[in-house]
Parts: sequence; structure tokens; C-alpha cells
Amino acid sequence: MNGRMRLAMILAAAVAAMALGRTASAQQQDFSKVEIKVSRVSGSIYMLEGAGGNIAASVGEDGIVIVDDQFAPLAEKIQRALKDIGVTDKPVRFVINTHYHGDHTGGNEPFNNAGSTIIAHDNVRKRLETGGTAGNGASIKMENKPAAKAALPIITFQHEVTVHLNGEDIRAMHFPSGHTDGDSIIFFPKNNVVHMGDDFVRYGFPFIDVASGGSVQGIIDAMEKTSMQLPADVKVIPGHGALSNMDDVRAYTKMLKETTAVVQKALDGHKTLEQMKQEKILAPWEKFSGNFVNTDAFIETLYNSLTGHKGEFMKHN
Repeated sequence: MNGRMRLAMILAAAVAAMALGRTASAQQQDFSKVEIKVSRVSGSIYMLEGAGGNIAASVGEDGIVIVDDQFAPLAEKIQRALKDIGVTDKPVRFVINTHYHGDHTGGNEPFNNAGSTIIAHDNVRKRLETGGTAGNGASIKMENKPAAKAALPIITFQHEVTVHLNGEDIRAMHFPSGHTDGDSIIFFPKNNVVHMGDDFVRYGFPFIDVASGGSVQGIIDAMEKTSMQLPADVKVIPGHGALSNMDDVRAYTKMLKETTAVVQKALDGHKTLEQMKQEKILAPWEKFSGNFVNTDAFIETLYNSLTGHKGEFMKHN
């Protein structure tokens, strides 16, 4: 496969699978055909699936808190789906962003315009405000334009923040340098639910945004720390994919640790990135290879994460 074909396939898969670029995603996808699926997770906590990242919602007599808001063209559908749950006619009072990517924050502007208060980690606001490059430092690269002022979080935090609503203490806790440098994992302790954002996903090898301060070590650390803090029977909402449990999280963490160890061993043996790909050092984990992050792209990700390379787009032969 020549370099041009490889590039075309990578970019097509990236746009189709994740649509991280805010403007490009809205142009590429027909949101009129997207349906919002609502599932009750536990008590007053619901999970909404549509396009982009999964949404968690606390729905009760005090109003609604949602975690992430997908894309702007879906805001009305999301609002309607929340109302159709039939628990409350009160509005979405707060939106908590798990990180800055457009498939999780694209709805910030319309929700803010409708009266919702946007909450996120300090770095989410900074990256939305400035725009910039998202990517794994190699074959996956996307440009994000600066967000509109109305899309920026109004309340930001450095370590953690708690929203007290609907009899629940909704805790957003920052885990540094994971999927990005602005990740938050959201706990609903009363209802025994956690939303892990894109630190935990079900589509295979994860996209780690090395260009935006992410690292595989940070994700492993986040998974291990949350695993120690959470009840064994907690219900886990992933950033993408089906409702999960701690066994799924442990299996995912095991994969990350094993693949990281293999790439680190190759680095210790002075192997180049191309040698790692040619030798197919992640072949035992091929089942995790996907359209968005295939095995070669994940080798790049681990290589760049472990070496601290956030670099420019790399040429492929």
C-alpha cells in the first residue's frame, strides 16, 4: 500500500469513527438520521447513546445533570429524549465535560444557550478556547478550531468538583495525562455508577491523544486508582460502547499494561518504530485492532507515549 492510500484510509476511518474535528464532523455526518437511545442504568441515572460519546444523565426533581453532550445538531434530540424519560420537566442545569474533544463537547454551545452551566477541568476550557492539534503523534492527526465563547465551560476546576443534585453527590475527579490532559471521571456514588469518559472505551485499542497531553501511563494509572476506589458491582459507562462492569475495566487495563510492556521491551532493545510494526509485536492483541485505531496506529501511540514524542505527522513508506 502506498503512502497516499494509507493516509486516505487512516483519515477516512478517523473521521467516520470518531469525528473529533468539530467543524469537519458536522459536515461529514447526517445527524438528522441519528436516534437517541435512552437506557436506565441505576436509580436516577440514565445513559444516552447517539453519535459521539456516551452521555450520563442524573434526572430528578432538582433538574438534570448530564455528562458530555455529543454534537451541536443533536442538542434538541437529546433535550427531547431527556424530557421523554418522564421524571421531570425541569431543564438541564449542568453539563460536565469529561474532556475537550468535539464528540463530547459539541453540544456545549446550544446547551449553554438554553441555560445550562458547563463544568470541566481547567485544561478543557484552555483547549476549547485555543483549538489545536489532536492526535497520536503519528498517523492519527486532527485539527480543532477554537470553540465559540458560548461553548466554553463557565466553571472549571483543578482537581475535583462535586455537584449536589437529585439527592446525589456527583463527583468529577481529574486524572492527569490519560486520554488527554483534561480528563475527568464522574462518580455517582448513591446510584453506584461511574462515567469514565474516553479513558475507558469499548471499540478496541483506545485513541490516546498524545498531542493533547495524553499518555498510556496516565490511562493505566486512572484505571487502577478508580478500580481501587469503586465498589465491585459498580455500573460503568464507557466513553464509547456498551454499558460495562469492573471485569471489563480490568481486562482493558490488562491489555494496556501488556501492550505497553511489549513496546517498552522493544524500546529497551533499541528497536525502531518501523521495526516494531514490521515484526508485528502486538499481534497477540490483534482482536483489539479497529478501523479507527488499528494495530500499527496503537504501536505508534505507545511508542510516542513512552518516548514523550508528541511530534508532527510522520511519513509512511
